[in-house]
Amino acid sequence: MASTSKRPLTLRDVSEASGVSEMTVSRVLRGRGDVSQTTRDRVLQAAKDLGYVPNKIAGALASQRVNLVAVIIPSMSNMVFPEVMMGINSVLENTDLQPVVGITDYIPEKEETVLYQMLSWRPAGIIIAGLEHSETSRLMLKNSGIPVVEIMDVDGDPIDGMVGISHRRAGRLMAQEIIASGYKKIGFLGTKMPLDHRAQKRFEGLSDALKANNMEIVGTEFYSGGSALAKGRDLTELILNKHSDLDFIYYSNDMIGAGGLLHLLDCGKNIPEEIGLAGFNGVELLDGLPMKLATMDACRYEIGQKAAEIIAARLSETATAEGKIIELEPNFNRGETIRNNEN
Repeated sequence: MASTSKRPLTLRDVSEASGVSEMTVSRVLRGRGDVSQTTRDRVLQAAKDLGYVPNKIAGALASQRVNLVAVIIPSMSNMVFPEVMMGINSVLENTDLQPVVGITDYIPEKEETVLYQMLSWRPAGIIIAGLEHSETSRLMLKNSGIPVVEIMDVDGDPIDGMVGISHRRAGRLMAQEIIASGYKKIGFLGTKMPLDHRAQKRFEGLSDALKANNMEIVGTEFYSGGSALAKGRDLTELILNKHSDLDFIYYSNDMIGAGGLLHLLDCGKNIPEEIGLAGFNGVELLDGLPMKLATMDACRYEIGQKAAEIIAARLSETATAEGKIIELEPNFNRGETIRNNEN
């Protein structure tokens, strides 16, 4: 019975198929310019016909770097980080760089492990969500010797580059909208803190702005795990059982906000007159709800774009600037679940 095992293709296979030396094949595949276009085309066609893929690890031994950008994010279970990834890819697809993704589940110890594994491959750069890291992770990032861009947040001190919005400001802006619309009894539903630092900062911004207007958050409920419509339903029912006089609920993200909206509609609540509600993230997937949820767009796609642009520019031969900081502006969308403050 014939063996099904196959040896990996080598430069010699491409050399024999194209009729040129292994050295010439190597020059073509490394993008060297000292090869005629005719020869280049012949080598590339031979490599394509064979299905040959160059060994980047071998090349990395000399350069101490591979053309990979490590992207470290907490989750892919909602529409937030997939849109960030789309923004990153829109830039990197026009370069020789490729993103590779690691997931941390908002757990600092897991972030350390993912970061360690990513750095062991000597990536060209790192894009990592958040500004809060363990001391071990911070040391690895600081001493990596490669461009680092922390994304999603600007409320803190970056290790190198930083792209995001101010979540404290987003919370304050939401509070201003709530107050201007005449709501008085405010509830908050969100992920357990402080694992989700950005939700914590929005909560703090909301609380501070309410206190400045002699108001406070009346009730809170928190959950762990991924965001889901069912959790929004259950938590909304729970908080209203405890605080039946609430006239506004602010959700830490749109998914649980959508669940809350569906629960309130099922209960026959008059939205937004009897009770108003708002989420966060501006998830377009939820545009088909019976009512358009008030929300705030966190500029996810643009954050991904800007972060990738910083990495690509830093790796170019002419770029020397480090520590670039870009703060984007969150956009409030009133939707149909908050009263018009002009009335």
